Amino acid sequence: MMFSPVERLIARRYLRPTKGEGFISLVAGFAFLGIALGVGTLIVVMAVMNGFRFELLSRVLGVNGHATVISQGPIIDYQPLVDRLGEAPGVELVFPYVEGQVMASANGAASGALVRGLRLEDLKQRPFIADHVLAGSLDRLEGENVAAVGVRMAQRMGLRVGSPLQLISPKGTATGIGMIPKVVTFTVGAVFEIGMYEYDNSFVYLSLADAQRYFQTGEGVTAIEVEVQHPDLVGDLRPGIDQLLPPGTQLLTWQQVNSHFFNALLVERNVMFLILTLIVLVAAFNIITGLTMLVRSKTRDIAVLRSMGATKGNILSIFLLAGTAIGLVGTGLGAVLGIAFAANIDAIRLFLERITGTELFAAEIRFLSQMPARIETGDVVSVVLMGLVLSLLATLYPSFRAAATDPVEALRHE
Repeated sequence: MMFSPVERLIARRYLRPTKGEGFISLVAGFAFLGIALGVGTLIVVMAVMNGFRFELLSRVLGVNGHATVISQGPIIDYQPLVDRLGEAPGVELVFPYVEGQVMASANGAASGALVRGLRLEDLKQRPFIADHVLAGSLDRLEGENVAAVGVRMAQRMGLRVGSPLQLISPKGTATGIGMIPKVVTFTVGAVFEIGMYEYDNSFVYLSLADAQRYFQTGEGVTAIEVEVQHPDLVGDLRPGIDQLLPPGTQLLTWQQVNSHFFNALLVERNVMFLILTLIVLVAAFNIITGLTMLVRSKTRDIAVLRSMGATKGNILSIFLLAGTAIGLVGTGLGAVLGIAFAANIDAIRLFLERITGTELFAAEIRFLSQMPARIETGDVVSVVLMGLVLSLLATLYPSFRAAATDPVEALRHE
């Protein structure tokens, strides 16, 4: 084995608090707690940042698709184009839709809303909507002037299934006194919850036929969504899809539309990692301080051991073991606490909100209704390795100082 039983025994005894060395043990304890807190905090932060990116990405792509074919005006005779796109390599689903901005009004409350009209069979293939209907049914959209609204909008406007909802479009009818907005009353047929505040608060879904009549697009649609097998590789499929598009249309991928948003999340994640690494670094300096003080207090012991035949390598191993043990146990405890905290972070958040009576995670600010956490094995391994490496490096200087102690000089001064 790398370390002999005698070296492990002495290192273990040096780590125990003894009379007259309480302050040294206190410094070592702070180093242990610092390593544990630093590693645990890093794991939690990485898990939350990964969770934010995954949940936002999945909801954005689950609602908006992976790529969108757009045009300056309505896309007339869109079905042949839909069929061609559906047969393209790597394409799974194609959804034609009509979309427009409106003013939604009900029970004295009014706000802007985004209306999207899809065929019922296409809407049922969107799991973030079809699988999260809280009240009513999407089948009700087969009727005329029936709408599905998000749960946040329903709560804010006092809507429930069967309630009337007025949609006011700026594209109205031109008259002698000016443009008169188009006002149509729809009946709420379903209430859904996507889990992203922006969508639950402002999205209204109609049948494709109702949306075409309301926005006066005739038989055309305003855009066509494309879903591919691997969203991250949509850029590789773009040349083949572009060849299928008629003149006057263009393809926008989700990476183009949301690039600034997800790049900002990535930058924030990396910055948080660097900042929180300083906690582990400070704890590593505490290991240096604690071991240096331990070496000074054990100078006579080192001299006696050297006089009894211990080599410099034995002394080096003893103090390497003592310092590494602090980092190893602290890193292990921090990893366990960090994983446990990240796995139950939303339950902990709800518990703290009940105790403090304050809202710690506002959905309208952070987009999501729940605090997400996604524990990635690679992140945990990298954080644990970083804690172990920093702990090992912190033990090198005091250990070499201990090994370089001259037993004659040490005994003379002692």
